[in-house]
Formats: sequence, C-alpha cells, structure tokens
Amino acid sequence: MRKIAIAAAASLLLLSACSDSSKSSKTTELESRPADSSPSGESTVPPPTDAPVPTPSVKIPSALPTSLVVTPLKPGTGDKAANGDTVIVRYVGVRSKDGKEFDSNYDGEPFSVELGSGSVIKGWDQGLVNAQAGGQLQLDIPSDLAYGAQSQGDIIGPNEALTFVIDVLAVIHPVDPASEPVLVIKPTKVEKVITEELVAGTGPVANEGQTIVFHYIFYRGDTGAKLYSSWSGAPVTIQLTKGAGGDSSVDALIEGLVGIKVGGRRQISVPSASAFGGKGDSGLGLPAGTDVVLVADLLAAY
Repeated sequence: MRKIAIAAAASLLLLSACSDSSKSSKTTELESRPADSSPSGESTVPPPTDAPVPTPSVKIPSALPTSLVVTPLKPGTGDKAANGDTVIVRYVGVRSKDGKEFDSNYDGEPFSVELGSGSVIKGWDQGLVNAQAGGQLQLDIPSDLAYGAQSQGDIIGPNEALTFVIDVLAVIHPVDPASEPVLVIKPTKVEKVITEELVAGTGPVANEGQTIVFHYIFYRGDTGAKLYSSWSGAPVTIQLTKGAGGDSSVDALIEGLVGIKVGGRRQISVPSASAFGGKGDSGLGLPAGTDVVLVADLLAAY
C-alpha cells in the first residue's frame, strides 16, 4: 500500500496511518479474471492491527445451486447497497459440493468491491445488491456466475459452484466531486485541537481503533485559504489508532476525527505545533507557525 498525501508534496496526512488504492500482495479468488492475468480490484483498506476476526462456519447447500441463492444470516442497518456503491466486506469461500475452503480474509485485510464494475465474479456483483452494513449473508453461486468452465488455483475446478459467507462492514455511496462543500474558513489561532460539527451525522460513531473512510478539505488557519481537497479523487481510508505512526500530526488528526458520525461534516482546527511540528510546508503553501484546518465528511466507519 502506498501512502496518501494531502497534496502532491508532504502533508498532514502523509503519514503511516493513511493508504490508497495501490495493490497489496494478496491475491484473492474473488477477482473476475483469468488465472494467469494480473491482480486487480484488491482492497484499499489498511490491515487491522488487532487480533484476527474468527472465520464463520459455512453450511453448504443440500444441492448444488443452479441459480444464485442469497440467504440473510444476520440483519444489517442503514442504506442498501446498489450498483455503483463500494461494499467493504470480510468473507470465506468454499466449494459448494464439499465445503473445501479456497479463500478467506478474516485473518487479514477487509476487501472492497465496487458493485456493477465487473471487478468480481457475477455472483458477487448480483448477490451483494441490497446488502447493509453490519449484515451477514450467504451466497450460493452456480458455476456460470462464478468461473464457469475455467478452473482457479488448486481447489476450484471447472464448472464449480461456490458458497460464500460474507460480513458486510460498510456500504459507501459514490460521491459527486461537484458536491464538494464551499466554505468560508475564519482565520484561527488555537492552542489545542478544536472540533466543530458543521453537519450532524446520523450513522455510526467513529471510535478510536476503527477504520474510517472520509473526504476532506485542507485550509490555512491564518487566512482560511484552501490548500487541497480530496473530493476530486478517491476518499481517504485510515485507522483511528493514536501512536501507531509515532507522529504528533497523525495523533492530532485522529483526535479530531474520533466521535464524528457517518454522514457528518466536522471542522478540525490543529495548532501549528501539532501540524508539521510548526515548520509548515512550502510545497503546500503553508508557512512555518501556521495552524491548519481540515473539514472532513465521514463516509463510513467500521
């Protein structure tokens, strides 16, 4: 995973807590590709730092599926996933005929997939529509909606039906860059991290230790001048764990983001001493001794 920067140069987010969509080394069986092609569509979420999540057991179907069967195992909450949404999940996959496991990410990174993009097998693209965050479901997928006549690895043979148990961690709707907020930031000078709710969220609260996905705008604190925005590209994914990067800038950012609710917008003012150690950043146009202000819109927390 490569690091995300607040701008092309160094920034408040150019730290170990941040990552973007460059490839991890894990190859997943879910990707809709020939066995000898390059990996694509892999998770953009940083690996968890806590203990591995227990892998759920899978009850194989009594008969091989001839059409897609979606079985809810636990209810979720919030908006239902639709084509174009990004769904972040943990999963375990087995052969439907005998329960032989071929893939799981419960001991590693969550997996993110944009529904309808063709980045995963059709059984996933279709079966995850209407999924909700916090829910668990089972997909029994016939071979024609999996890999068809093509084998995959040592376990999935030709014309194999596949069964998955999937835990849905988050459903993220696409964001129109044109919806970026236009704000007037008043000049500020603060002695500690100060937060202000600009829009009250109605979803889950972002707690320390969780992973969050958000868009942000970065401003000079002394003039309110806009220095950078993530809204023209992919949102940022970070884990809210203080001390992990050994940098006060990361801890200040995390302090400001903890407690925001999904769907909310928060303004975070950071004193210059906690942002770049008070040295500023010429690449961003931030002079030494200048406070910074971030405005964050929270898309998901899990």
